[in-house]
Amino acid sequence: MRDLDKALADIFTIRSQIAAGTAFRGYGPATVVATGGLALITAIGQFLWLDDPSSYPLTFFTGWAATALVSTAMIGVEMQARSRRHHSGLADAMINQAVEQFLPAAVAGVVLAAILWKFAPETLWMLPGLWQLLVSLGVFASVRSLPRTVGIAGAWYFATGFTTLLLGCDSHTLSPWTMGLPFVIGQCLMAAILHFASGGIDAEG
Repeated sequence: MRDLDKALADIFTIRSQIAAGTAFRGYGPATVVATGGLALITAIGQFLWLDDPSSYPLTFFTGWAATALVSTAMIGVEMQARSRRHHSGLADAMINQAVEQFLPAAVAGVVLAAILWKFAPETLWMLPGLWQLLVSLGVFASVRSLPRTVGIAGAWYFATGFTTLLLGCDSHTLSPWTMGLPFVIGQCLMAAILHFASGGIDAEG
């Protein structure tokens, strides 16, 4: 029984090592673009119907949290399907690896929002920029299993994160555009990188 457990552990280790050296093809360009579209819709909606986002931070961040959840669900569903199709028996290992790479940044974003909301609500204006910085760190962490050119998207979010913080330094206000436009452009950039890295073969295949 001990030999069987060791054999299974060895197999798991080998599969993990193979997955670590394999390019992950679970992200579909079209779905990534769609998440950018959701960000654009959210930004336009808040611009039209939320006169002063800084006076309604709960509404502002609830809208973006909902957008993030829907986007994550879309990417997650497609990730499962594409991984089964492209990675076959390594699908579970590849998905776990992709999640592990981005999960710390995602958890940090949620915890950071909760802390600022609870203990320093006057600093909530910083959250959009900080979220963009965390996304950049998540993208950089994923470079190991994605085309290296995704580092360009990571650099974009890194730059826009600091730019958003600088723009808000004087006014300390929330804006749907400093939140939305970086993600619209960033997701479209990411989709283009994934598309060309795969040789432009069917955006969803």
